Amino acid sequence: MLTRPEPPLVEPACPPAPDSHSLPEMHRSVLIPNAAGWLRRLMAFIGPGYLVAVGYMDPGNWATALAGGSAFGYTLLSVALLSSLMAMLLQALCARIGIATGRDLAQLCRDRFPRPVNLALWALAEIAICATDLAELIGTAIALQLLFGIPLVAGVLLTALDALLILWLQHRGVRWVEALVAGLIFLVFGCFGIQLIWAQPDWAAVLNGYIPSVSIITDQQQLYIAIGILGATVMPHNLYLHTAVVQSRAYGEDLPAKREAIRFATIDSTAALCLALLVNSAILITAAAVFHAGGRTEVAEIQEAYELLTPMVGTAAAATLFAMALLACGLNATVTATMAGQVVMEGFLSLRLPPVARRLVTRLVAIVPAVIVTWYYGTSGTAQLLILSQVVLCLQLPFAVVPLMLFASDRNRLGALVAPRWQLVLGWAATLLIVAMNLKLLWDVLSG
Repeated sequence: MLTRPEPPLVEPACPPAPDSHSLPEMHRSVLIPNAAGWLRRLMAFIGPGYLVAVGYMDPGNWATALAGGSAFGYTLLSVALLSSLMAMLLQALCARIGIATGRDLAQLCRDRFPRPVNLALWALAEIAICATDLAELIGTAIALQLLFGIPLVAGVLLTALDALLILWLQHRGVRWVEALVAGLIFLVFGCFGIQLIWAQPDWAAVLNGYIPSVSIITDQQQLYIAIGILGATVMPHNLYLHTAVVQSRAYGEDLPAKREAIRFATIDSTAALCLALLVNSAILITAAAVFHAGGRTEVAEIQEAYELLTPMVGTAAAATLFAMALLACGLNATVTATMAGQVVMEGFLSLRLPPVARRLVTRLVAIVPAVIVTWYYGTSGTAQLLILSQVVLCLQLPFAVVPLMLFASDRNRLGALVAPRWQLVLGWAATLLIVAMNLKLLWDVLSG
């Protein structure tokens, strides 16, 4: 019986020069033990997924989870699950194109699109990263205020110091950055694990909440919050970042080695995003078990949730753990957003700034509006700024997801490593759903 030969591995039309990689200090820096068993090789690939997972549990996600849990109990857990499944698929496609081509998403856009289109995509990506960094700055400042009584303006300024931490960790190696991020993620998970014990949720209702309910579509308020959960889940900067950080592993250049690298990188990102799903679910479950069950169905502000936790749970430690988790999420997210900014600038423009300058530019662009708003409007202003940052991300998201799907479908560039048909079908379906939901959210916000 004749069989169709497998298409050859197609290299990029313009092979990257040795010094053309984004995050050059990390590129190919983690060795893969070829002679070891599969488990040791798998462990060598564990890490980049946790850098990506940070974006799925940042302070921008907290408001939607708190609002959904307090208003509708456990009903919107199904939306959190669907959002995470879509994210797992899109990040797996990011790992695939990064490993198969040796290029990150920003570089692929520069290779394929005309210069005006490329510059427009770069500008939109930079705006999205600044919006993301803005949300992280505010979240971190709120956590510092709740834990230590530091004024919001001073807290925003203090967050600029994490740029020095990033520089030091990257100098030590990518494994140090991954260890810090993973450690903070597990700290957040532990904080909310204890919260769940104290909150004593109805576990039968929790499991039932993961089953989609018709009311999510028929109830306009539920639909609005569900759109917010979807819109805050897939972050544009994660797509650029993941395609770059998977190349920190020194996998082989032949087809079997790249296949194995894609498989291990997919396991890494999927496992990390499962942990992110558990954290987001824990936030929503805590809000449902404490606020919704207690009759407080309009809790959406982070500060309000902090103030209500102690009297409603019955222990002051509940609020402290809540603020600690918020601080860990904020610190983590600023680390990965700053790295994503480096990938975007180097990938789209082939422009390399000194690391200190790159960090300061990204951070100053986000700090200026955060300081102005917190100075004049205080807590209420930061809440509005958080909402605005999510709207900006909604605007930019299609311009990152659509190029990702175009490259994942490009057989001429990926050859034998092109994404399977089922991944492409589900990926395009998820893209259309995410774009539609984000546009609906944007329309609702703009129309009041």
